[in-house]
Amino acid sequence: MGKVVMYSSVSADGFIAGENDQPGPLFDWLTSGDVPLDESGVLKVSQASYDYTRAYWDQIGVTVAGRHVFDLTEGWDGKPPSGIDHVVVVTHRPAPEGWDAEAPFHFVDGVKAAVAKAQELAGDRIVEIAAGDVGGQALAAGLVDEVRMDVVPVVFGSGKRYFGSVNAQHLLENPEVVQGDRVLHLRYPVRR
Repeated sequence: MGKVVMYSSVSADGFIAGENDQPGPLFDWLTSGDVPLDESGVLKVSQASYDYTRAYWDQIGVTVAGRHVFDLTEGWDGKPPSGIDHVVVVTHRPAPEGWDAEAPFHFVDGVKAAVAKAQELAGDRIVEIAAGDVGGQALAAGLVDEVRMDVVPVVFGSGKRYFGSVNAQHLLENPEVVQGDRVLHLRYPVRR
């Protein structure tokens, strides 16, 4: 089985979005460089960010996200983001009415069941869990192998927390640190 990685861009004070779910400048680093990150030509980053991010993205097989993120993105129009094969949505509700049953999205009740489904679909590739409430629940359940965050030099003051409502201590190993342009890429293995 592949690793389970909790991931998001995050403010210096630990928020993945403001109170109104808006990311503000958290993703500006994805469009402020010279090196194309994908075929779209829209995402352009520094060479250091490209080397770090592209290698990671190429290993992801499945993304796990909460229903809130799914609804905010309008289900990515039925196409998983960034070329990922499948999305597992943690939800107590069924797929939206009229949802294309052929789209590679799986609606699963509960974080443990979602991670199990994602690992089945991903095989030896990475299962990425979106930071926030779902990621925090997975960390608290001992399901996360690694925490990755792209720390952006902005302070939000309040908003949606990277670790959601986690209220217990979790030890992480020493980080791998990569300096990009207006972003600091951090990768922490979770101590077992």
